[in-house]
Amino acid sequence: MSKYIPGNQKHLMLLYNGTRISEFLSLKKENVHLDKQYFDVIESKTENGIRKVPIADKLLPFYKAWYESCPDCEYLLNTEDGKPFKYRNYYDSYWTPLTEQIGINRTPHCTRHTCISVLSEAGVQDTTIKKIVGHSGAMSLTEKVYTHLDVQILVDAINRTLEE
Repeated sequence: MSKYIPGNQKHLMLLYNGTRISEFLSLKKENVHLDKQYFDVIESKTENGIRKVPIADKLLPFYKAWYESCPDCEYLLNTEDGKPFKYRNYYDSYWTPLTEQIGINRTPHCTRHTCISVLSEAGVQDTTIKKIVGHSGAMSLTEKVYTHLDVQILVDAINRTLEE
């Protein structure tokens, strides 16, 4: 049985990682590297979606809590009974109550838009943003082929969004 952790942390984690909800809910523990503050997205809608996603310093405790909450669970995020979250479970049980409470009409995918906007407002370079969120459409050939960003650069970029 897992030690249950409230759902609102997942909303923050989504806001500050730029993943698609499907990528986040299917994240296996074996692909989470807490020591280096990133996780690997190994299945995605696009080829560029396969990437390393940084974990912000201020959100690292949430990732650690989820990681440790269910020692026998395969996935990072799990329900109270230790099963992996499904989209409908997350949407109906966590997303909808929060959005109704605060009076907004948004989908979980909107967190991806917010992450990109916040990174841009923090002055993060477009190439770095594209690497974090797995976009390639507007990337130049040089960006696609010759830009190899160290994970620490990605972590530093995501941390800029949470600076006070």
